[in-house]
Amino acid sequence: MSGHSKWHNIRLRKGRQDAERGKIFTKIAREIIVAAREGGGNPEANTRLRLAIQKAREASMPQENIKRAIQRGTGEIEGAQYEEVMYEGYGPGGVAIMVSTLTDNRNRTVAELRTIFSKNGGSLGESGCVAWMFEPKGIITIQKDSVDEDTLMLAALDAGAEDIRSEGDTYEVITAPDDFAAVRDAITAAGIKYTTAELTRLPKSTITVDGKEARQVLRLVDQLEDNDDVQQVYSNFDIPEAVLEEVAAE
Repeated sequence: MSGHSKWHNIRLRKGRQDAERGKIFTKIAREIIVAAREGGGNPEANTRLRLAIQKAREASMPQENIKRAIQRGTGEIEGAQYEEVMYEGYGPGGVAIMVSTLTDNRNRTVAELRTIFSKNGGSLGESGCVAWMFEPKGIITIQKDSVDEDTLMLAALDAGAEDIRSEGDTYEVITAPDDFAAVRDAITAAGIKYTTAELTRLPKSTITVDGKEARQVLRLVDQLEDNDDVQQVYSNFDIPEAVLEEVAAE
């Protein structure tokens, strides 16, 4: 598991995101809007929209919010027009960072991201500077105490999963992006409850950081994720789990 995945799961376990539910709804709504705009408002014919709606339901987003976001995407309701922009840069210790955004104002977004990077010991880079270090993948995490490993392997691998990794108290099911929905649905159909399921970018290799640099990296990632225009942050840092737990408890 990448350090970023560990940090994300620890934050979930600590309940850090409960207080951010409104912000989470806003980010999911933007994803639904863009998905509906690009592929239409029918989730059966629009895979991206179907995945976004599933994510909204997992976050307990009200059905009315989902419906309104779809209508904004299809043009039935007026609203801001968002575009997808990916930013790349470096954090403390030379860690690579990619930032996926949905923005209605590129100038505002890039200025805010540049400030966040510079204040936390990083720097915003040129397009393509770190993208080659990551691979698009689907990732599904499951608590080990909720499933037998053989049962999980049978359900996931038969549905097309690429790999199943054991990390601490969780299993990670890795998929190709196109197989993500089928594998997730197969896991659910087998009666297995997952903790998180998302399309992401996994690093091909990681960079170990500790001490002061580790805390700077985590602060940088948290501030990036807290930005309204940011949908997801990907990084290749590897920080000792003891440090992650210590920072999360603060």
